Amino acid sequence: MDFVLVHGTTQSPAGWDRVAKLLRAAGHRAIAVDLLTPADLPVEGYAQHARDQYDGERPVVVAHSGAGVLLPAIAEALDARAMVWVAAYIPDFAGGRSLRDEVLTVFAPEWIGVDPTADPAKASEFLFHDCDPETEHLALDSLRLFSPAVLAAHPAGQAPEIPSTVIVPTRDRTLKPEWMRQAARERLGVGAIEIDAGHCPHMSRPAEVAAILTGRGTA
Repeated sequence: MDFVLVHGTTQSPAGWDRVAKLLRAAGHRAIAVDLLTPADLPVEGYAQHARDQYDGERPVVVAHSGAGVLLPAIAEALDARAMVWVAAYIPDFAGGRSLRDEVLTVFAPEWIGVDPTADPAKASEFLFHDCDPETEHLALDSLRLFSPAVLAAHPAGQAPEIPSTVIVPTRDRTLKPEWMRQAARERLGVGAIEIDAGHCPHMSRPAEVAAILTGRGTA
């Protein structure tokens, strides 16, 4: 099976290295795409940019954090067999609101306005607080800002008819776990899979995330 791994707003594709290694060891293909471009693109542009980096067929597309805004378009562009939302924003498909419209509902108030890429202490506090020292060092090295205007401003379109899995870290300090659980039910019609981790479980709990992705952790 192919997995296309999509970084969030504060990490480079290197944030997926540990999960990708485990997926490959299990016999799968894992491609961590890089969405950063010299100029901001529309949603369709980022979907095509991901398409340009993948040469396979019908992958599982996995997105972290703010990349949830782009996940439906990327999944459709790649003819994905499934979407996986990892501590990710789930768009308001029925109401058409943008992430900007929902900021106060979605995010923990202490996180709003924080730029962890400019402050390693804040990154450790909000993103990597559940990591051991070695993992925290790797995680800090992966920090990179990806914040095109479209992530905040894009109004949700129609939900794609692609099966979804939602992974909710119960100790997330950025997106509210209770909001993610509710959004999974109401916007995607699925129950969330919970994991004892902070906002970046692909860093702190890579084996558990890989097991969920390959179907062994979805009991």
